[in-house]
Amino acid sequence: MIDTHSHINFDEYKKNFNDFLENLKNNEIEKVIIPSVEPKNFEDIINLCDKYEMLYGAIGVHPSEYKTYNSEVEKEIYNLCDNEKIKAIGEIGLDYYYEPDSKKEQKIILRKQLEIAEKLKLPVIIHDRDAHEDIFDILQTYTLKEVVMHCFSGTVDFTKECIKKDYYIGVGGIVTFKNAKDLQETVKIIPLEKILLETDAPYLAPVPYRGKINSPKYLKYIAEKIAEIKGITIEEVKKQTTVNAKRIFNF
Repeated sequence: MIDTHSHINFDEYKKNFNDFLENLKNNEIEKVIIPSVEPKNFEDIINLCDKYEMLYGAIGVHPSEYKTYNSEVEKEIYNLCDNEKIKAIGEIGLDYYYEPDSKKEQKIILRKQLEIAEKLKLPVIIHDRDAHEDIFDILQTYTLKEVVMHCFSGTVDFTKECIKKDYYIGVGGIVTFKNAKDLQETVKIIPLEKILLETDAPYLAPVPYRGKINSPKYLKYIAEKIAEIKGITIEEVKKQTTVNAKRIFNF
């Protein structure tokens, strides 16, 4: 399996990191993509990706960190994307839940980073919280290689629009929560060929580890829930989502 979104560069994972990665391999994790959140993450992610074969990265500035984006950061993103281990621009997007008063500023840095992805022909990993309509409208103005809707929480109608546009949908631990009936109904209508597995570690650990520090090794619980929802085997989910990740991220 491939964890397409996991912040294992955070301090929670730094102790005994070699053993941590070995444990992931023992839990069927083939690759992990580490997305950046802010510029101070960039160097750490590059170093980890260069050091460990199974680790890959995405470079970008999260909407909540819009104040850290400037022309020098933009140049750095361009330069770092020359590294073959960097597979996408992300995580970028809009977050109206935590930053409702900065919509204008968020849109500016989102557009700047979408321009980078468009020029470099790289996929984008989109963070969308309470901003479905604006995200969708902005994405339509670019000719992007591929779009990943990370930690998906859209309505059925929004999901259908994303499917029409051929976007990939990142499904994480929330799908295992008892109160996630809407997301579970949404997963039913997403073609398996468009689903990516992700943990968003250290956040949103799936049941039975909800409330604890998340890890890519828990990806199997997400795959199990998707299999249950769709009435297929977990092996089908593992196989197809791995094919999907390899296709979009050019592994």
